[in-house]
Amino acid sequence: MDSLFNILSRKDYDLPPEAEAIKRYIREEFQSEVEVTVREKEIIIAGRSSALIGTLRLRGPHIKKAADTKKRLVFRVG
Repeated sequence: MDSLFNILSRKDYDLPPEAEAIKRYIREEFQSEVEVTVREKEIIIAGRSSALIGTLRLRGPHIKKAADTKKRLVFRVG
């Protein structure tokens, strides 16, 4: 059986390219930071401001294009 150290040392901690692209897009367009979680069929974008999240929801097609993804985008305030 592998030790916890061996398991964690093989884990890839890099951000998925989709998450990096979304964060970069939002940072450049809105000068804001968000949390991005990439799952198998969806990408969750969470921010602290409901105004920002509402605007991002309207920009969903632009965000998908910037991230080059077909996954469903989910927007959350939190």
